[in-house]
Amino acid sequence: MVNLYPVSSSVVTITLPRRLVEEVESMGLDLIDIIVNALSGNVDPSLTSEARIVLAERYLEEAREYIAKGGAVQASEKMYKVVEECIKALAETLNTPEVQEARKNGRWFTWLLGEAAKSIADRLNEPVALETWAIAYDIHVWGFHETKYNIGKVMAGLKYVEQLLNLTRQTLGHAK
Repeated sequence: MVNLYPVSSSVVTITLPRRLVEEVESMGLDLIDIIVNALSGNVDPSLTSEARIVLAERYLEEAREYIAKGGAVQASEKMYKVVEECIKALAETLNTPEVQEARKNGRWFTWLLGEAAKSIADRLNEPVALETWAIAYDIHVWGFHETKYNIGKVMAGLKYVEQLLNLTRQTLGHAK
């Protein structure tokens, strides 16, 4: 049995054994991504894309909180997660070739996200997907992994992340 605890009208907390979560993370996997990917291809794509928008919005809120506190490392990771979820949602909605590859592999690799960003930009004739992916990847590497970027450098990417989230909402018909 899984325990679900409402966090908001669109998000719940799931209780799982810590050891299971740690094992999944030690494999370099993301538990939420595993769940959404397991559903992807088996349910209406709008359901998984909607879930990804909810996640992206949550990550954006968390990124803004970290920015307000001056937490460059954590803000970098959250901003990257926003872009990652937007790219996946758009790719699923547009049914880009990378979606099939991710399903076949059981996960989205970073190179697949980059390829998907290119496909999305081409399909929508909108460069913001590709440009924001490049910015997010840069912030992820130098702000999160290498911890070289200060909060100012990280914050510079925020408007692009917000633009991509807005494009994703528009494309999926979830305009805010």
